Amino acid sequence: MIDPKKIEQLARQVHESMPKGIREFGDDVEKKIRQVLQAQLTRMDLVNREEFDVQTQVLLRTREKLAALEQRLAALESGSGSSARQPTEQAIMQTEDPQ
Repeated sequence: MIDPKKIEQLARQVHESMPKGIREFGDDVEKKIRQVLQAQLTRMDLVNREEFDVQTQVLLRTREKLAALEQRLAALESGSGSSARQPTEQAIMQTEDPQ
């Protein structure tokens, strides 16, 4: 979600840019601006930077796995299945062998 401090900063900037007569309403205007900003930003369904970065890393790992699987499939389809199977067989043997 959007950082409340950022919303307060935006509300304050909007409040300060208003003509002096309107600014005299003070806290009521600033609170209303903050409420409107919060409502509009919530409707946008935004994610914070941390969530975005996490999902970017997940996507990157998924793409790497997909590329590896595509290469393995291509190797299997081209008839060099023995070399493509060897790493998998080694991995299975390592997981089965408790040493």
